[in-house]
Amino acid sequence: MHSVRTSEGAIRREEASHREAAALLRALAHPVRLEIVALLAQGEACVCHLQTLLRKRQPYISQQLMALRDARLVDDRRDGAVVYYRLAALDPEPLLGWVRAELARQRRALPHVASLATRVEGCPCPRCAQAEE
Repeated sequence: MHSVRTSEGAIRREEASHREAAALLRALAHPVRLEIVALLAQGEACVCHLQTLLRKRQPYISQQLMALRDARLVDDRRDGAVVYYRLAALDPEPLLGWVRAELARQRRALPHVASLATRVEGCPCPRCAQAEE
């Protein structure tokens, strides 16, 4: 009887683990969120950097960042009025490498991701404005 409980507990833990993995993959299964992760793999960025590079409106970028934050994939920090985002202990290269390999196997490709430079042309954040001077 005791061994049945142990295996039931193990099954529940395994099911919970699969649910968590599925939630993580759902968070990444959106083209813009995947692009945000690829950009943040290069370093920290403010919303206006992401907005400028992705050519999307700020509320849309914020919505995607919230989904990534809820999945515990990104962290943020505030510096005055500017919020900076970074990956939360995630090395996306194995995942992105697998995606690239699978797309190559299917004779397709992962789109090129813009470079997250120190200064992003057209970005109004203090860091970019300071780099202009």
